[in-house]
Amino acid sequence: MSEAWIIDAVRTPRGIGKVGKGALADIHPQELGATVLKAIAVRNNLNTADVDDVIFGCSTQVGTQGGDLGRMALLSAGYEQVVSGVTLDRFCGSGITATNLAAASIMAGFEDVVIAGGAEMMSSYAANAHPAVRGPFMDAGNEVLRALHPQTNQGVAGDAIASLEGISRQALDELALESQRRAAVAIAEGRFDRSLVPVYRPDGTLALDREEFPRPQTTMESLAGLKPSFEALADVVLNEAGDTYRSMVLRRFPGLEITHVHHAGNSSGVVDGAAAILMTSPEYARAHGMKPRARVRAAVNMGDDATLMLNAPGPAARKAVAKAGLTLDDIDLFEVNEAFAVVPEKFIRDLGIDRDKINVNGGAIALGHPIGMSGNRVALHLLYELKRRGGGKGAAALCGGGGQGDAILLETI
Repeated sequence: MSEAWIIDAVRTPRGIGKVGKGALADIHPQELGATVLKAIAVRNNLNTADVDDVIFGCSTQVGTQGGDLGRMALLSAGYEQVVSGVTLDRFCGSGITATNLAAASIMAGFEDVVIAGGAEMMSSYAANAHPAVRGPFMDAGNEVLRALHPQTNQGVAGDAIASLEGISRQALDELALESQRRAAVAIAEGRFDRSLVPVYRPDGTLALDREEFPRPQTTMESLAGLKPSFEALADVVLNEAGDTYRSMVLRRFPGLEITHVHHAGNSSGVVDGAAAILMTSPEYARAHGMKPRARVRAAVNMGDDATLMLNAPGPAARKAVAKAGLTLDDIDLFEVNEAFAVVPEKFIRDLGIDRDKINVNGGAIALGHPIGMSGNRVALHLLYELKRRGGGKGAAALCGGGGQGDAILLETI
């Protein structure tokens, strides 16, 4: 079996995902994807006709994000027409699934050059009428499925997990504050600079060349003053049957007293962004003088409780480490998407991870969580930080809708 080598990885800065407030909100999603694809080609003197496939993640494939964003983005980026493109959806795991599939295709010997990417314009959700696509339910109105697996709102799920695990708001706020602090240090020290590419508008003017979402002024006092985001939402009646998000949880966990501990300060940010990762076979890289940054040691998927929804990153990371024939002690760094603070907090507690080895440059609480791109982002941040530290092994994982987890294990070269 061949190896899959990561040659380069780039991403846009993340813009605030609100029309009228975010710097990227007036950019077409395809152009956001084209931005990173252009950068990958230019930075690596890549003959785009050699690219076997472009695999993009995007979780809300409607409106401007519909119609196979991956193929449209590569065409707009000026790639040769022989290059194919596909767009997939695994909710928050879309970007890491794109990365894993790219690696699998190369390792199987089917392809030699694949670009894995992801994009999400969360600012486009209102215009694309996103809530109307699936309605209020994760099951898209499938009552048969709902009877088997009642699926609640993600934030309510996060509160339910914290309640079941006895994780306090204080602990989650402390994690959120540390995410902001670490992101501020990373930005000040230029740790993201090598991976960032600026975004320009069609008229050539600069749209954004820096992170727009972080809030380095955050304090424990300011976090303590924020109201829980999901307490009222949990009891909104969603249909004629009287279902609520709280009742969905109670079907699986009767009698659970849900303490609402998540709020805007310890939950992931709503942002826009795109990323791309160039992978090749060793043979192609050597033939074209490309220097690899890392190899993919393992790429896995996991399912978990669909009601709680957010618990699979830990099992996925364990599976990836085992697949690579390693132990958790062999892993130098971890990246776990901070969809809600309870996700990395439970990951740390369940796996016994040293807090100084996880999300060392901050996470989605500070930097934002553009759904289809976040999987690429955690792998990209892991790669660059491992290289900055002189090399090593790292695992990245995310939770996703439906109770899923995806992980990738990288080793620098």
